[in-house]
Amino acid sequence: MADTELKDFPSLFSLKGKVAVVTGGSRGLGLHAASAILQAGASKVFITSRKADACASAVAALNALPNLAPGAVAISVPADSSKPEGIAHLVSEVRKHTSHVDILLANAGASWGAPFDSHPDEAFAKVMDLNVKSVFTTIRLFAPLLEKAATAEDPSRVVITGSVAGIGVGTVGPNGTYGYSASKAAVLHLARNLALELGPRHITVNSLAPGFFPSKMANGLLELGGGVEKIASGNPLGRLGRPEDIAGAVVYLTSRAGAYVNGATLVLDGGSLWDRGQLLVKSKI
Repeated sequence: MADTELKDFPSLFSLKGKVAVVTGGSRGLGLHAASAILQAGASKVFITSRKADACASAVAALNALPNLAPGAVAISVPADSSKPEGIAHLVSEVRKHTSHVDILLANAGASWGAPFDSHPDEAFAKVMDLNVKSVFTTIRLFAPLLEKAATAEDPSRVVITGSVAGIGVGTVGPNGTYGYSASKAAVLHLARNLALELGPRHITVNSLAPGFFPSKMANGLLELGGGVEKIASGNPLGRLGRPEDIAGAVVYLTSRAGAYVNGATLVLDGGSLWDRGQLLVKSKI
């Protein structure tokens, strides 16, 4: 007879007792992810972004959720992830509350749209620094905390927020996001390299590549593209991304269900990347 038993299936997607850090977690996809991690049973979720007021507002909303585990809490840690000293400050503050971290969601990022011929060098550099170099620095500085409680059976998890713009083609023309697209391609490949480096240390590294999700960062391009309804109608599934789409992907990758996934990029775009057989994607998270 075939063995149909699955080991403790009810806990497969549970994050009971886990400690998580979410950079860029005060709004948009980062906040959706933080909400999912907390509601899946995490005991502590650290929310960080550059603006203290935004962090405080996000934490207040998260802590008001009705279905949290007893004692579960979201904690505000304002920090500027674009600077090494800001990341070091974040790690130092997190250490005051916990001796280890189980989940790191590297979500902080920025974009810049401008015509090719007048695209500012400083803008391109700023986007590359935050979206690639700062992600590397964040993971490197958190690695000791991620290793602390990690095991082969239950590795710690790093999830990097990329974009379909790093797989296909991003926005070109008057509002070209050249640095953004290049940075997201770079950070997706960084994740693959770090998966091999950190896997033996019981830390998995995976990435998300979202398409269009309504957010403060994406709203400008949605308007330039003709609005939400027009963009949604061009998607194979006929809609844009929803909070639950990010939530499900993050919980999968960070729970026991995703423990054997390492070095993968999970595309969340309803199939628009492959629409009409073209790698032409005009999207931005």
